[in-house]
Amino acid sequence: MNGHKKGVINIDVRFRDIDSMGHVNNAVFFTYFEEGRKEFLRTLFNIVEPMDYSFILASIGCDFLRPVKLGDSITLQLWIGDIGEKRFSLEYRLVDTGDESIVYAKGRSVQVFFDYEKNKTAPIPKDFLEKISDYIE
Repeated sequence: MNGHKKGVINIDVRFRDIDSMGHVNNAVFFTYFEEGRKEFLRTLFNIVEPMDYSFILASIGCDFLRPVKLGDSITLQLWIGDIGEKRFSLEYRLVDTGDESIVYAKGRSVQVFFDYEKNKTAPIPKDFLEKISDYIE
């Protein structure tokens, strides 16, 4: 990460996140990413209502690097990856809160701006680009 800003969100591992194998179920990592996206966008754009999101999730992926257990203290780091005319990516890194060199997972999602009235994709607004500029990798 080359000196750009990143969102940092502490994640509470809940008992219900743990599966029968004794670690956080792989599907829950996507919930952690979603919580990070929500907080990141609330902080930058004051988005709190679902209808205020002017983009949709187009794809998401995760590389699971090590198991997260109930007692682990984890932090989600996220930043803007690449940007296109109508889309942008978010990059995620789930790390140990006390030691960032311990990485549990890495992920990426692609969001596409969408005009709900016209039911089609839309260009990224300039004010959005301005507000995220410090978080671009």
